[in-house]
Amino acid sequence: MPTAEAIPPQSSTQFRVYRRRFWGLIELVLLNIIVSWNWLTFSAISTTTAEYFGVSESAVNWLSIGFQFAFCIVSPFVIWVLNKGGPKPAIVITATLLLVGNWLRYAGTKANGGIFGLVMVGQIIIGLAQPFCLCAPTRYSDLWFSAKGRTSATAVASLANPLGAAIAQLVDSMWASSPSDIPDMVLYISIISTVVCIPAYFIPAEPPTPASASSSGPRTPLVPAMRQLFATLEFWLLVAPFTVYVAFFNSISSLLNQILSPYGFSETEAGIAGAILIVVGLVAAAIMSPITDRWKHYLGSIRVLVPVIVASYIGLVFAPSSPAGIAPTYIVMGLLGASSFAMLPIALEYLAEITYPFSPEIGSTVCWTGGQLLGSCAILIQDALKDGPDGNPPRNMHRALIFSCVLSTVVAPLPMSIGLFGRTVQRRRWDVDRGIELGVSFQDSDEGDVEGNKAASKIRTDSAFQEDPVP
Repeated sequence: MPTAEAIPPQSSTQFRVYRRRFWGLIELVLLNIIVSWNWLTFSAISTTTAEYFGVSESAVNWLSIGFQFAFCIVSPFVIWVLNKGGPKPAIVITATLLLVGNWLRYAGTKANGGIFGLVMVGQIIIGLAQPFCLCAPTRYSDLWFSAKGRTSATAVASLANPLGAAIAQLVDSMWASSPSDIPDMVLYISIISTVVCIPAYFIPAEPPTPASASSSGPRTPLVPAMRQLFATLEFWLLVAPFTVYVAFFNSISSLLNQILSPYGFSETEAGIAGAILIVVGLVAAAIMSPITDRWKHYLGSIRVLVPVIVASYIGLVFAPSSPAGIAPTYIVMGLLGASSFAMLPIALEYLAEITYPFSPEIGSTVCWTGGQLLGSCAILIQDALKDGPDGNPPRNMHRALIFSCVLSTVVAPLPMSIGLFGRTVQRRRWDVDRGIELGVSFQDSDEGDVEGNKAASKIRTDSAFQEDPVP
């Protein structure tokens, strides 16, 4: 576990949160929405896109795959930017890359009846933008919010990303009902993206005073933090399932139309299924995140939600072929969305809690990068597992869904085992915010080490907290 330096007592420290924090949070939400919308622009209408550009649906899948690989390539630089500069530079970089990528994509759809290669270049540039805004929420909430609101702030900003995917599933199929509508659809998205990006250059960089004791305390330098983090068992017990569940959310979102169309369902019905996945998930996260902020039951929530996620992937194997029509798929999508989205911010915040005083963007970036990389691989593998024209029905993805079900089940015991077998895991950041000073390290500590750590801790009682009335 992390090594913490003793945090010196602070005399009559005033910790404040500022109303202006919401301006940056809103911009981060909008950027995550628009980036995700750009990611699934063509996946939601894969058949129509393939017809417009004269390519196969597998080639259209590469627009999503290339987007995710771009995420992985730039992620080490993302960690450095967030660690050294904070969320503001990351937000500015996101906006700049979004502007360039969107207008290149529009040029690719408009020039010479459609240039698929140019669209791919624009898509990759937008893929480079995504990690800067997707990995920023834990860093932003840590900097601007107190312990009372960090999980909710992380949830709002992180889950804006799948909200963008829901918009893509619903809106794109309506804007591009025929191949000739593709250029206009991309133009509309480019205009909206431009409007969203402009405020990014004007948001404040950091609060005038710290929001909490943990945000004002010393942090482990980047390189030692990464070295210690990768040697921490609990880190991997969270990273592995997070990576797998994000990966299959990405692949299912990208391939949903191809999963359902062999059974006679339309692109519109596939879009509704994708929207249910995300909208129900957002509602569940909106309920769970404030509860978690209030009670801090991170691990208990994870242990409840993981089995529901696994059951949902099992159900997805059978739902598309059900004689009851599209309804079972809608139900499974709702369960999968509710459990996955509720767990996502809880897992990210729990990782930040147990790895303090490491800066939170390190763990979150590793988690998201793993999800994007495995998501790209999952799309390739599931596309290869698609049945041929002689399948029953032709080109069904039943084997691909079995693959996602098996892998999701295999990783489920990992987060369930955190804190078992004699290992004690502390919510270290919350302890600091409550005034408990972390006095000694407890790398891979046994019970004796934990007792020594508790004995070395003391309560800081001279700190105060208030919300600043000035925006």
